[in-house]
Amino acid sequence: MIDFYLVDVKNITSDIPRSKFSESDLENLADMILESGGIIRPLILKPTGLETYSVVDGHLEYYGAVKAREKNPRKGEMVNALVTSPKIEDLVLKQATFLKKSQPNEKAVIPISNTAALESRLANLEIRIEKQINELKSEQAEERHRIDDKFNEFNKLIPRQIQPLKVFNTLSVAELVLRLTNVGFVSTTAASIAEVIDKERKKKEFSSLSDLVTRVKVKKGKRLVKAISAERMLDIVDIWSRTL
Repeated sequence: MIDFYLVDVKNITSDIPRSKFSESDLENLADMILESGGIIRPLILKPTGLETYSVVDGHLEYYGAVKAREKNPRKGEMVNALVTSPKIEDLVLKQATFLKKSQPNEKAVIPISNTAALESRLANLEIRIEKQINELKSEQAEERHRIDDKFNEFNKLIPRQIQPLKVFNTLSVAELVLRLTNVGFVSTTAASIAEVIDKERKKKEFSSLSDLVTRVKVKKGKRLVKAISAERMLDIVDIWSRTL
């Protein structure tokens, strides 16, 4: 499975040393990335941990993005990336290598007089990438609205004194483990979820229960999945409304 994401450059690593690339090339590429607003060919990444990734293909582009972030941390913070499952890493790398070998030598076939046409193609590519990003953002926004609507409907039935969001934002890890165990999670799973909740709220306090559902993820095999589904969260709130 391959997914399209916007990934923070600082969360990416490469097993190829930066010294393998010319600093002047990286400097030029970084300037082009900042001027155009991003890399035009997404990196191919594989997950290595919670929101951390390693480059499968696109090492030059990655170091160019790193250089761009060094020059302008705000504009060079995020990069387009295709995140692949480690199970198909070899197949993805094989495909990327094949496509590179199969590409014609553009320097030989594109005359200087066609510079405008090349710029037009690059602009169209940027538009398509931006459209994909906007579609992904729209889908995420719709999902969040759907979850919020469910919570809002359910919250009408919850006594005013019950504040589940405050529980998630303020309880200690040990207390969270106890609370989660009491609503049906096994102790080891409850401990893992509590640690992720603590890590995420230290970055930024949860603004809503749907925000927590979206951000709190745990590893399941080689993938990151939501630790608490929207349906499970409704059950938790229901139980707390009758026991707290």
